[in-house]
Amino acid sequence: MRRVAFLGWCLAAFGPVAPAADPVATVTEIPGLVAFWDFTKREPGGQRRFTAHVPADSSIDYPLDAANYVREFWGTGRDATYADFPELGRGPFGNAVRIVKESDPDFRPFLFVPRAVLHDTPLDIKGGGRSVTVVAWAIRENGNHALAGIWHEGTDLVQKETQGVRKVQRGQRQYALFAGLNKEGSACGHVSENGAGSFRNKYALHKCNSAAQAPAVPADSAPEELDAAWRCFAMTLDHEKEKLTGWLDGVAGDRWLTDPKNDRLLRSAYEAYMQGHFARTPDREPGEDRTFPSDQFYNPPEEEPVSVRVVAEADEERTELREYRYTQVRIVLRGGKETSRDLVAIRLNPWWYPHGIYEPKDDGSGGPFTIGRVIHSSRGVGFTGWIGGVAVFDRALEAGEIERLAAVARSPMSGGPEPPE
Repeated sequence: MRRVAFLGWCLAAFGPVAPAADPVATVTEIPGLVAFWDFTKREPGGQRRFTAHVPADSSIDYPLDAANYVREFWGTGRDATYADFPELGRGPFGNAVRIVKESDPDFRPFLFVPRAVLHDTPLDIKGGGRSVTVVAWAIRENGNHALAGIWHEGTDLVQKETQGVRKVQRGQRQYALFAGLNKEGSACGHVSENGAGSFRNKYALHKCNSAAQAPAVPADSAPEELDAAWRCFAMTLDHEKEKLTGWLDGVAGDRWLTDPKNDRLLRSAYEAYMQGHFARTPDREPGEDRTFPSDQFYNPPEEEPVSVRVVAEADEERTELREYRYTQVRIVLRGGKETSRDLVAIRLNPWWYPHGIYEPKDDGSGGPFTIGRVIHSSRGVGFTGWIGGVAVFDRALEAGEIERLAAVARSPMSGGPEPPE
């Protein structure tokens, strides 16, 4: 693996900056840690792959391989190696790897832990009653796609990019952290209960978006600009509270999507809400589709409204806008009885998620853990920029813990171990 050309300048200009506390210990001392790659820890010999900090009783430290998934699934393009991930020699933990904006459509490299290695290990968080946190310290140059997680989107979608695909697999999604997706630059948590699509959509749509969004910063910026550009992306799934939350630099914030009926993707969630509502009313409703699968309804709890605002009133009819924890609905009442309702806004942060996590039964039906990109049918470039650390916890961290991890990004340092020759 090669260092970037300006590493010497960076070290000369700034020297080894020592943060107030040991940044690695800040991560490893938080309970629930499963794996933490700081891109300085390596195998002691052999390939010298990056390995993870893990609990003392762990039997595996999850070494990262390099691969080009287009070669594996389409049979085209060259193999990927560690040389395809330039190193910065500086970052929140002393080093970082670059996810390059590749121009070759047959080359989409990522770092990964193979499924056969991680299956049924602590990293394989799945099933009911499970919580998870994923954290990535990154500088976003461009893109809004995956940072890290178990999120094999599949190669089975019928579209022009899948022409000529040799290895067809359905989606094998579990959990992952993205650099925004529909809200570019936000911290976007993604989870799936079935590995495939949601609400009759071909894409998985259970996702959240932090209120704040990270700006785009050229990956070859001057060292002082890169030092100031580190961001802490995080997602938490709390199964007890049934909520999925995105955090950027330690802050979650509220985010709502208005008019979901006309959103390109989340109109599927709108339809899932409305069909669930129709199914609970005794009469057949206009627009009701009784073939809509009940396990795909999306009806967050609406016991007590947060607020109620009367927006129209005439004779015996009154129209109210009611805000609940995860929804805003327009309700028409006549004589005090509800006669119709419409979903006018849906909460994106946090996102209500009442399911478990997709549970592959064997290592042939589950995806790898990947960093920098995921396997997907569109073969897009995805996120580009620097990644200086990735951590996974088997619990939903509290706000104070997320803030502690975010603070690490504010004190970048140099001095990671030299790569192999």
